Order: sequence, then C-alpha cells, then structure tokens
Amino acid sequence: MENLHHIVVVGGGAGGLELVTRLGNKLGKKRKARITLVDAGLTHVWKPLLHEVASGSLDANANEINYRAHARKHHYEFQLGRMSGLDRQSKEVVIAPFHDNEGKEVVPERHIDYDTLVIAVGSTANDFGTPGAQDNCLFLDSLNQARRFHNLMLNAFLRKNHEAHSGNGHELPIAIIGAGATGVELAAELRLASRELPVYGMNHLRPEDISITVIEAAERILPALPARLSAAATRELEHQNVRVMTGQPVSEVRDGTLVMKDGTELPSEMTIWAAGIKAPAFLAELEGLETNRSNQLKVRQTLESTTDADIFAFGDCAECPQPDSDRPVPPRAQAAHQQAAVLFKTLRNRLQGEKAVPFVYNDHGSLINFSRYTTVGNLMGNLSGRNMYIEGKVARLFYLSLYRMHQLALHGFLRTSIIWLMDRITRAMHPRLKLH
Repeated sequence: MENLHHIVVVGGGAGGLELVTRLGNKLGKKRKARITLVDAGLTHVWKPLLHEVASGSLDANANEINYRAHARKHHYEFQLGRMSGLDRQSKEVVIAPFHDNEGKEVVPERHIDYDTLVIAVGSTANDFGTPGAQDNCLFLDSLNQARRFHNLMLNAFLRKNHEAHSGNGHELPIAIIGAGATGVELAAELRLASRELPVYGMNHLRPEDISITVIEAAERILPALPARLSAAATRELEHQNVRVMTGQPVSEVRDGTLVMKDGTELPSEMTIWAAGIKAPAFLAELEGLETNRSNQLKVRQTLESTTDADIFAFGDCAECPQPDSDRPVPPRAQAAHQQAAVLFKTLRNRLQGEKAVPFVYNDHGSLINFSRYTTVGNLMGNLSGRNMYIEGKVARLFYLSLYRMHQLALHGFLRTSIIWLMDRITRAMHPRLKLH
C-alpha cells in the first residue's frame, strides 16, 4: 500500500463521500491507488436534510452513515480529524489534535502524506459581520448544530406549553434570517412541528401561539431562483401562517430582539441565521493557494487549483469558472454531485497519464419542499427543452428522488432499495416527529 499513489480527500460531505466511494470501488478495491478520507466527524448526514433534523421531521440516527463502516465496505481508509494546515513542499496535510468532550487530547497533531489532494470541506454560514449574530443566532452548518437546535426547540415549546397551562403569556416568536432554500424549508418544517407537538401532549399550546417570520434582505424570497417560483413559495408560506418580510436587512441581532436597517425592532426568542454562505476561514491561510473574498479556493475548470497541479477542490469551498459565463458554479448539492463524478474521471485519468476532464455544470432546476404540505419547483432540460414549473405530488416525488440519487451513489441499487423499505417501516412505527 505504501507504494501506491495516495489520494487524500478532505471533507466527507455530499461530494467528498461520493468521490471516495467511487475511488474506493474502482481504484482502491483493485489496488490501483490508496484512498483516504479525512473528516472532523464520525458520521455523514446529507446537508440538505439538516433543517429536517432540526425540526424533528427526520431522525438523524436512522439516516447517518458511519465513515469507518462505509470505508470498510468501499475500500478506502478513514482518518478522524480537522484539517488545519498544508505543507505543499513535503506534500502533507496537517490534521489538528483531536479532543474528547471533556477537552482531553485523544490524538495529537498529525501529518498525512499525499500524492493527490482533494479539498471538499463545504461551507459555513456567512453572517456578514452583523453585530450580535454569532452570540444570539442558531446555525445549521453541521449535524451537531441541527441536534442542538432540535433540543432547544423542544424545550422552548415545553416551556411555552407550561406557561399557557399556568395562564401566563406564552407566545413564542421565531425568526429566520435569510429566505433561500434552507430558510424557506425550515419555516415550513417549524410550522409542521407547531401543529404536531400538541398531538403528543403539549395540548395547551396552539399553533397560532408560535409566530414564524422569514426575513430576506432582497426584494423577494428565493432571490437566486425564478420569480415564478419565488411567488409560489411566498403564497405557500403565507398560507401556512408564516410571515414573510422582504427588502428588510437585519442590522443587529440582540438577545430576544432583531433590529432592522430602518430601526424597527422585531421580537424573537429563537433566531436562526440562514443567509449566505462562505468557505471555512482556514482555507485562506493555506500555503500558496488562491482564494476569493468568501474563502473559496480558486480552481480551473478541471477543478485543479490555480497554483498547484496536485491539489483539487470542489463543492461549496471552490470557485469554479464556467465557459461563456462570468459566474462560477453555484454552491448547490447537485453541483457537488456532478463535480464528484467528473473529478473521479480526472483522477482515474491522472493515474494513466491522461488529460483532466473539464467540468461543465448542468442546472437541472430547483425544488423547494414545504414539509408535508407541498413541493414547488422548476425543472430544466426536460423533453420540451424548456423550463417546466411543477408543484404538488409530482414535485414532491422529484424532491425525494434527489436524496435517493445520493444514496445510490453511496450504496448502490440493492442497498438503497433496502434503506427505502426500512424508511417506510420506520415511519409507520415511530411518531411523526422526533420527540427527544
């Protein structure tokens, strides 16, 4: 194994995990290369589902993938740790010390050698330096943050239910800053939770006691998507009794209050920041690699870094140019999925001395899911060759298929079919919301 070409992939998100799975199955299994995945967590949950974990609609324990178990089945190695630096001269990735929950060092700093390095560390929320955001907002960048949100939400509902039973004021204002896909879908999930939890004993709290407000600085929600989709989403949110505020930048986040740019104040006991993303800050400090203002690594169309032919990057953490466009590839799950497939071909070619494959992004459209209420979206590149608007059960079916496609890439058809069957059984046997 020591003599094999060593491909190190840092980041086990949607794209990174799909890439090492392909590499392990095709190259690692046949001993054509040594494949290593590095990630700061032990398990993987598809990031577009984190808002469902936060609201309790999805049980993360039943949907997470253990990296060590997955690595054994798909012929790659797994290293637990967070990338903290890079030595390009020695071709080594620096992994920060790993500590347990009590702060004790379990594993010291390590250096992992590589022949080819792929960075796929995803993104984090961008609060744009808004005063008070870091101290007073909740974020949904990771599984741990989603689980923390879920616990805080349950406790808030329980507290308000007790206050209602005692005859005291019991309104719970919730504000979501940012009306992209995550913010809009989270609002729908929280509305569902406000209607479902009374069924499980919190019967003194009414759905109308939970006020949910979505705040967007742009003139409409989902500003990156077509106007028709934005209008449909606005109507659905208002139908679900979710307040929509557009053209309202937040200038400060206080404990229990939001201050808008025009000086008005909005009460909020739970504030979620879902506006904007940026790549992790440590990328801007890596030796000799180009980054943009959002800390994204600048790469060529082949996903190769602009300064080092042995380093690649893709997904949310990379700024990838596109032909005939002044805009880079958008930070979306479908882009990472496509890039993983193309980069696999490039890395396979690289071992054979062949050329890299340029990446061309194909936008297949966007789908916005309003929990169990409805789904709306637009599909690109259909049989008619036009942008097709869909909603309802058909749109819901397409939305669910996105996650199944991710599972297919990780597990294959047979195992994904078994997982689908187990999901059906679990939904039939367990409460509709995770209650702990």
